[in-house]
This record gives sequence, C-alpha cells and structure tokens, in this order.
Amino acid sequence: MTPRRVVLAPDKFKGSLTASEVAAALAAGIARVAPDTEIRRLPVADGGDGTVDVFVAAGWERVWVEAVGPTGQPCTASYAIRGDTAVVELAEVVGLVKLPGGQPDPMHSGTYGLGLLIRDALDRGIREIVLAVGGSSSSDGGAGMLQALGLRILDGDGAESARGAAALADARRVDFSDLHPAIAETTFVLASDVDNPLLGAHGAVAVFGPQKGATARQCVELEAALTNWAELIEAAAPAGIGTEAADVAEHPGAGAAGGTGFGAMAVLGARPRPGIEAILELIDFTTRATDADLVVTGEGALDEQTLRGKAPAGVAAAAARAGTPVVAVAGRCALAAGQLRAAGFARCYPLSELEPDPARSIAKAASLLERLGARIATDYLR
Repeated sequence: MTPRRVVLAPDKFKGSLTASEVAAALAAGIARVAPDTEIRRLPVADGGDGTVDVFVAAGWERVWVEAVGPTGQPCTASYAIRGDTAVVELAEVVGLVKLPGGQPDPMHSGTYGLGLLIRDALDRGIREIVLAVGGSSSSDGGAGMLQALGLRILDGDGAESARGAAALADARRVDFSDLHPAIAETTFVLASDVDNPLLGAHGAVAVFGPQKGATARQCVELEAALTNWAELIEAAAPAGIGTEAADVAEHPGAGAAGGTGFGAMAVLGARPRPGIEAILELIDFTTRATDADLVVTGEGALDEQTLRGKAPAGVAAAAARAGTPVVAVAGRCALAAGQLRAAGFARCYPLSELEPDPARSIAKAASLLERLGARIATDYLR
C-alpha cells in the first residue's frame, strides 16, 4: 500500500511557537499514530515576522547583514536567497519586535535598516526582491529604506534630513541622482495583506498609527509629513520613477508598513501581491501539495481576520486548487462550521478543546499540538 502523505503548512502561533515548531509538534503526533505516513513540513508566513525563517526551512540560504533597527540602534539581521531571488523581511530588522525595550517611537522609527538589507542583496547581484512588509514599527513612507538606497532627502537649507517620519514634515527636496543603479534592473514584489492607501481616513496613519503608539496629535503630524513626502516624490522624480506618485499614494497597499508600500511602489516600481500568495508560490507549495492526502495549516487564532488573506486561508485556497483536503489547527477558533467550509477547511482542531485556559494553552502549546496531530492522524491518515 502506498504510504499516506501529509503536508504540514502552519503559520506561527504568535507569542507561543514559530511556524517550524508548530509543524514539528504536529509531525510528532502524526508519526506516533500513523508511523508510515510521509510527512512534509512546509511552514508558512504571510509576510510578517518569521517570514525569512520559513524560507530557510524550505531550503533557501540565510544571509546575515550588519544593519540598524527602527530607531537606529546597530543590529544584525538576515534575509533569504535562492539563485537571483531574495526575500527581505521588514520585521526582521525594523519591525515592532525590534523596538528597544518594546517601546514605540512612532515619530522617529524608520525603515533605513530595511534599505540596508535591500542594498546588500543588490550588491550581491540579486535581481528579484520580494519585500515582506508585515509587522512594521514605523510610518516613514519607506523614506528610510530609500535613503539607504541612495535617495537624498533635503531640508530647506539643503542639509540631509534626519531619519524617521517626523523629519519628512520639514523636507523640501529629494534628489534621485545617487539612487542605487541596480534598482532599474531589478524586479520588486511587495508582499502584504494590507490594501490601505497611503493617506486619508483609511490610510497608513489613520488606521495603523495608533497601533504603533501614535497619539491623536501625532497622527495629525504624521499624516502631514506623509502628504509632504508624496508630493516631493512626485515633483522631483526623474522620468519613469515616481512620476505617478499621486496615483500610487491612492493605490491599495500604498499604506502597507507605515507607507513603505508607497515608497516601494513609487520609487522601486514594486508590484503588490497578497503576502501569502507570493510566499506559497516561491516555496512551490502547489507542487508539494498536489499528491498529498491531507494539508494541515493553522495559526494562533482562526477568526474573521483569517478570512482576509491571512496565511491559513491562503493555504486552504491553494490546496483546493491542488485538489487536496485541508484541516486547520489553532489556539482558538472563532469561526462557525459554515465559515470554515466556505473558506476551504474541512475541520478545525483548536487547542482550547484540550485546554480551555488561555495561559496554560500558550504555555503547553507544543504538547497540545502533538495531541492534535495524533487526533488528525486518527481521523484522516489511518
């Protein structure tokens, strides 16, 4: 008899386990009940923290770079490469998880460190760069990223502007003449599940500024700074770069990562794609799932947010195209059976059924997931 095959493609359980750790726990439970099952571990991410780890787990090479964090502190960060393609994760270097002491600094946090990773990839000859931009700590419109790539942002006296969003309010001119020459030869993909524009009631600051610690007054100042930034890019960009910045500012995804989406699309020519869609394509998920008997995905909470482009929903859609059934695991599940079916999940196995206390569930997540792996094997793989 041909061995049963299962693909384990979970996202992280935030605050508890990485995606690779979730897959390992499920694999242990499945192997205990159905030892002949061929288990393929393929942890996933939707563009937030942990994305580089997912690609390394899929066999890509990790590259380490000396960079700076969101408020300028020196740090070491990494990105993943395979051939002439790189995946650069914003959260790895300037995300919320990299704020010193976890203290928000919405006026001064910036994306300069992200630009240093991109510059390193360009210098290595990489000519396709996927920017995974979830988990941002800043609202600088991608200005810091572009400064690291050679863009000069100048104040009224012709001096270089400081890094961070607040300084953009006083910027008066941008100079593209020193922009990294390889940018023109490179394809950029913006991997994000955010469809907000740069400005306005649904923009980067109005929606995400408070989540990054901005007060109501700071949100007004940040909105003005980003408005000025967009106008400067449109006014000063050479032909073929940034000349439609006003349109780009209104494009879905321009508000991603505090406006990093705008900077990437307007200056780097980045093409926006749903984060999980781009990632699944790069790790060749469809090929690996096509001959499987089951796909197991999941995340910490399966809820309405999951249905709006989060990793498990993307995995379920891709598995459906491959003709493979999908079940999910989660810390808790807030979706009704009908919602699960409509999203492509045959069933959800929540940890809360085994341990209703959230604190204990988080602390014991690995052992609980192993038990769920055994239950899944009993239900589907024997």
